[in-house]
Amino acid sequence: MNMQDKIDENIWDKDTEALRRELEEFKAEKEKIRQLMGQIGGIESVKKDRRINFIFLIIVGLLFAFDILRHIFKFANFLPTVLSLEIGLLLVSIKIVWMIHKQTKLEHFQFHVMNSIEFRLNDLS
Repeated sequence: MNMQDKIDENIWDKDTEALRRELEEFKAEKEKIRQLMGQIGGIESVKKDRRINFIFLIIVGLLFAFDILRHIFKFANFLPTVLSLEIGLLLVSIKIVWMIHKQTKLEHFQFHVMNSIEFRLNDLS
């Protein structure tokens, strides 16, 4: 083996080691992003959102049905007429605030991703 081959082999080893380190960093960052995605909008989040939406829908639907039945059958129950309307309005307001919160969380994550991409691009140039 001549001197040039040893130099080439040494350069090759350094390049290979640098690529391995970069690959490990990429894998660690990929796992970190995967965990963030799971916290923000993963499968568990979708299941949770569906459950919450279903609960809201049932409660508002029941309030509506009870109020309609009260007017049809002339029930004089212990709840004032406007109370079911107020409860329904409160639930819808809570749902809107919750949706705004989820959207803000998503936009923050998108900003973080875009900022990371810009940082990487600036780092490469």
